[in-house]
Amino acid sequence: MPPRPSLHRERAAWADEALLVGVDEAGRGPLAGPVVAAAVVFPAGCRAVRGLRDSKILPARVRRVLAERIRDRALACAVGAASSHEIDRLNIRVATALAMRRALTALIRHAVLSGRPYRILIDGLPLPEVGYLHDALVAGDARCQSIAAASILAKTTRDRLMERLAQRHPGYGWQTNMGYGTDEHHEGLRLHGPTRHHRLTFAPLAQLALF
Repeated sequence: MPPRPSLHRERAAWADEALLVGVDEAGRGPLAGPVVAAAVVFPAGCRAVRGLRDSKILPARVRRVLAERIRDRALACAVGAASSHEIDRLNIRVATALAMRRALTALIRHAVLSGRPYRILIDGLPLPEVGYLHDALVAGDARCQSIAAASILAKTTRDRLMERLAQRHPGYGWQTNMGYGTDEHHEGLRLHGPTRHHRLTFAPLAQLALF
């Protein structure tokens, strides 16, 4: 069993009378749909969320249960997204940072954070384009509770969105592949061409020359 994300970094912030905001994203790699980011802050002194793990190793049904548990336990949480059009226009790195910035802006405006010091910790490497001073932690979703929680919220939010889009755009298998480049998705592109939710600058789509 992989190790559970710890509260080590949260406790370090609490010791300095600050809060820790964890940030992560979902959906950098798919051929369709937005990239979604979430920001989560837990109250000082809280206990670890039971069952919380890196979202990538959890089945969908467990992620959904954990998402509700996180919302109940968090002091505040927020999500932000960048559309496929923004991904094509800006590139995926900058669009990911934009989604994170939108999530952070919504979180920081929350009344419970008013006047309270906080630190921001994002998963992966630093992203200056986020626009907020932050630290970064490689594999943070496996090491830090707040980032792992943000990963769960970002993933479950994006999955629900792709399931809804699949109803409007059948034939690509988005209800199961969530926009990733599976055989079913590629076959849908061959038969139907791209939708307005496809990332036209991503190599598989550009190489298909369908537009």
